[in-house]
Amino acid sequence: ISEPLSRVAGVGEVTVFGGSYAMRIWLDPAKLTSFNLTPSDVAAAIRSQNAQVAVGQLGGAPAVQGQILNATVNAQSMLQTPEQFRNIFLKNTADGAQVRLSDVARVELGSDNYQFDSKFNGNPAGGVAIKLATGANALDTAAAVEKRLSELRNNYPSGLKDKLAYDTTPFIKLSIESVVHTLIEAVVLVFIVMFLFLQNWRATIIPTLAVPVVVLGTFAVINIFGFSINTLTMFAMVLAIGLLVDDAIVVVENVERVMQEEHLEPVAATEKSMGQISGALVGITSVLTAVFVPMAFFGGTTGVIYRQFSITLVTAMILSLIVALTFTPALCATLLKQHDPNKQESNNIFARFFRWFNRSFDKLSVKYQGGVNRMTHHKIFSGIIYIVVIAGLVGLYKVLPSSFLPEEDQGVVMTLVQLPPSASLERTDKVITTMTDYFLHKEKDHVDSIFTVSGFSFTGVGQNAGLAFIKLKDWSERTTPESQIGAIIQRGMALNMIVKDASYIMPLQLPAMPELGVSSGFNIQLKDVSGQGHEKLIAARNAILGMASQDKRLAGVRPNGQEDTPQYKITVDQAQAGAMGVSISDINSTMSMAWGGSYINDFVDRGRVKKVYVQGEADTRMMPEDLNKWYVRNNKGQMVPFSAFAKGEWTYGSPRLERYNGVSSVNIQGTPAPGVSSGDAMLAMEEIIGKLPSMGLQGFDYEWTGLSLEERDSGNQTLPLLILSLLIVFLCLSALYESWAIPISVLLVVPLGIIGAFTLTWLGMVIKGDPNLSFNIYFQVAIVAVIGLSAKNAILIVEFAKELQEQGEDLFDATLHAAKMRLRPIIMTTLAFGFGVLPLALASGAGAGSQHSVGYGVLGGVISSTLLGIFFIPVFFVWIRSIFKYKPKTLNTQEH
Repeated sequence: ISEPLSRVAGVGEVTVFGGSYAMRIWLDPAKLTSFNLTPSDVAAAIRSQNAQVAVGQLGGAPAVQGQILNATVNAQSMLQTPEQFRNIFLKNTADGAQVRLSDVARVELGSDNYQFDSKFNGNPAGGVAIKLATGANALDTAAAVEKRLSELRNNYPSGLKDKLAYDTTPFIKLSIESVVHTLIEAVVLVFIVMFLFLQNWRATIIPTLAVPVVVLGTFAVINIFGFSINTLTMFAMVLAIGLLVDDAIVVVENVERVMQEEHLEPVAATEKSMGQISGALVGITSVLTAVFVPMAFFGGTTGVIYRQFSITLVTAMILSLIVALTFTPALCATLLKQHDPNKQESNNIFARFFRWFNRSFDKLSVKYQGGVNRMTHHKIFSGIIYIVVIAGLVGLYKVLPSSFLPEEDQGVVMTLVQLPPSASLERTDKVITTMTDYFLHKEKDHVDSIFTVSGFSFTGVGQNAGLAFIKLKDWSERTTPESQIGAIIQRGMALNMIVKDASYIMPLQLPAMPELGVSSGFNIQLKDVSGQGHEKLIAARNAILGMASQDKRLAGVRPNGQEDTPQYKITVDQAQAGAMGVSISDINSTMSMAWGGSYINDFVDRGRVKKVYVQGEADTRMMPEDLNKWYVRNNKGQMVPFSAFAKGEWTYGSPRLERYNGVSSVNIQGTPAPGVSSGDAMLAMEEIIGKLPSMGLQGFDYEWTGLSLEERDSGNQTLPLLILSLLIVFLCLSALYESWAIPISVLLVVPLGIIGAFTLTWLGMVIKGDPNLSFNIYFQVAIVAVIGLSAKNAILIVEFAKELQEQGEDLFDATLHAAKMRLRPIIMTTLAFGFGVLPLALASGAGAGSQHSVGYGVLGGVISSTLLGIFFIPVFFVWIRSIFKYKPKTLNTQEH
């Protein structure tokens, strides 16, 4: 099935775990010697007699005059059956008897590879690994593969079935479905918040109608940019829901206020309202887009993630502004009704609740105005509080652990198995069987299936290595703490105590991002930069492993690769061999064919071309003394045993020498201990490597690779990202207000939002013990969103305070008036945004790790930017206006 599947659209590569058919010729050295034959004689006979020979043609051009026949002449064709191979002629004996291949070898239709042994739930199986082509859609490709498989199943032999042992698409589907549900929940919660504040079905429907218009428009734009509907773009849409209704809410709320306070008709109220708030809307959108635009220009893996967030959010913001300036005013003028003072007030439950809510909010507004008044007149006290907040932010930044991406429960546990060097495949099979029994019986409530491969692992190929993909049951069936992937992995680690023959059995989560490593955790290259040699490098590596095993921040620290193994070295005395008339090339070919096996040529099996291999029988190549069973023919036709010119000795060496950036190196992998972030685990490894010189192991360096390298690079990009975002926000506000001073009062609010993001994330990490709540890429996206939200709230107050001051009001009166006037829309839009992201913070199941990182960060930022910001925004405006005095514009003499 591998070839038909390789032609399915979207499939990039198909790898088969398991052997294909091959013609195996197993040589008997005793019989070869008795007939005065060598493995090279057998190989030569097979090559000459198993060949397709096209002699030519009968009647080939140029032909004689009158030739009426043309036909191909074949003298010989390729062999097809074991019986035909057994009949291959080797030689005639002195008495005229014919020696054929069956006289010196056992011939069978076997496997082309005996190095691997794959099983599914303990039953013999062949694995087919399908890799996605570049740019292909995983869900579409998976559906196409399943369709092709359903066609191929009709031709399966009796007793043969196929099962999906490892599939990434269910996680992708559920992740997207989860975010879609979150999106719907966000819309519903935002609708409830708007209805609570607007208290009018007509007014509530208007911002709600903006949601589908903006969402559909955003999808159209991101499609133009080549992005798909995936977890990243859907995350961005969830964040955008709270933001995109903000503009519409501001419009509707202000129209309602103008209608009520000035008793204007809807059309007139809408016109006046838009004149008041259009500048603020443009300013808010400019700031929000300015915050997210820099993310689109970052490179590397981090840039790929940032870019999808950035373009989705910026598109939604711009479309939201367009809708707020065009579509929403039209709906306000059409749908809203002027308040009738003579209309009898309703006394239903909604009306009573709204009256209580409004009275409570009015009281709160009065208290709020008093609090703002006190803070603006007590600058030193306000400044001290602000300094304490900044200090707290610095402290939280230092204690919050870092990582690249949160680990996700993808429904699969990958397990690496390693036995001591030189362990046989049979021993590895026994360990794999024990592990399989454990997961299928002890974890039967949580495990669906297990696919194992003996003789192969991502650490390297060897009989002492093994690999397993353990498919867990659906997320809906694993809702209890003990059924979570982390708990299953922790219990699986106990196999290291049960199975004594294994060096380690390491259950691991898959990496958060495919193609960046084969498992979660950290990945580091230890380099021998001073060229001290392999032994010193291994000594340094072992010292690191020893110290890592004692560090409580680390777990499962191991070398990624085959260990140095015992090797049997055969030394040929070339002078002795020459004296005995034995060719060195014959010696080498005999050893190679007898012990390693040699590919000779091909044969035809059921219409397909397969390979022919020659190798010694198993019982003639198991022990060092078996070397003496093999003979080589000298130039006099005599058979000479290997013992006459060769001897062997045991040595120790590496099966693979690795270089990284041209320098000898070894790879070390590991995972953070439970409750420890990857950033802290990486810091622990750096501390350990830093101790090598004190142990007399100088001249070694290290480099992070895979996800660990991406984590370091993303951390290095964070500060430039924030600085660039703040700089662009400052420039946009400076252009909007035609002032270099006023934007400072807006930017001073930003730390008040960021500290909330850090605080809630840190509390979640401490209380829940969730290491995914860390300073990762998704949290960085949340920080950028919080910057925009904090600036947005500041703009709503600063814009009105500036206008009122320019109209002649005193600085303090204008500030207090603006703060009270904009409190309701700020609280409403903030609650809408907060409830919009609340489902992210409460998510569970597939993709919950990344949703929590965004949700906790944004929700914490929303809370603090509101609770602290509404008091400090007026303070900052008064500070800046007091330092940079406002000068009213005066008319020149001629105009006067």
